[in-house]
Amino acid sequence: MSRPKIVTKRIYNDADASDGKRVLVDRIWPRGVSKEGAQLDAWLKDIAPSTDLRTWWDHDPDRLEEFADRYEQELSDDDHADAVDELIDLIHDNDRVTLLYAAKDEQINHANILQDYLRRHS
Repeated sequence: MSRPKIVTKRIYNDADASDGKRVLVDRIWPRGVSKEGAQLDAWLKDIAPSTDLRTWWDHDPDRLEEFADRYEQELSDDDHADAVDELIDLIHDNDRVTLLYAAKDEQINHANILQDYLRRHS
């Protein structure tokens, strides 16, 4: 069985060679993480949910389904097109891409929604 090509990981977890290309998918730089310590290959701010959408959601589990729908709509619009295309190119050109995020919840976060979206569109 092969390894997943697109994975998610908290940026606060240690970098590992098995991460492949490390891409931060948050709009805001994570607190307490140095640029060197992050060991990023890319920071795609524009692929993150809009500030309005992120503020509306506020990581409320009861709003997750609607948030996912709204976020996927954003990913399909022109404002996100360049970032989505860049990330899809990284996925095609590499064995593994790790989507990094700062949220505390490893299950309920935008990176997992983005991962599902990319698996369907890349």
